Amino acid sequence: MFDGNLEDMIMTTRLGEVVKWARKNSLWPMPFGTSCCAIELMSVLTTKYDISRFGAEVARFSPRQADLLMVAGWITRKMAPALRKIYDQMPEPKWVIAMGACASCGGPHNSYAVLQGADEVVPVDMYVPGCPPRPEAVIDAVIKLQERISRASGDETRQGAALAPRQEGA
Repeated sequence: MFDGNLEDMIMTTRLGEVVKWARKNSLWPMPFGTSCCAIELMSVLTTKYDISRFGAEVARFSPRQADLLMVAGWITRKMAPALRKIYDQMPEPKWVIAMGACASCGGPHNSYAVLQGADEVVPVDMYVPGCPPRPEAVIDAVIKLQERISRASGDETRQGAALAPRQEGA
């Protein structure tokens, strides 16, 4: 038997706000780990740091099931097409976090074979400093990305990403 006030049990909101809330709290990361930063990425997924508290626990190894690409480590020119292919296979909306000095700016590898940042291949939403970055810094980047997602307007198909991939010859 219902004996309460129905108005106390109903909450109204906009559909766009519910969608942003769901996207923010259910990020599915796709790890792209190539070097020592990948070890730090693995530690973020363990119980000690527990990234699942922030809704990003379901690590997917299929780009078609992921919406957050986590680039951890240096990217060589030979790897760049594979990284771009993975990014292109991800459904919209999608986000990218570049972890560590190598993924952000090439790190100590100032070589013709190593790209000077993942943003030469894919648009990057968040950069995590460090060599390798601390797990707390990675979690902070996820939290800041979630804040960006929740502030995004409803008509944006790709939240965040102020950077576009560089064009050939640019």
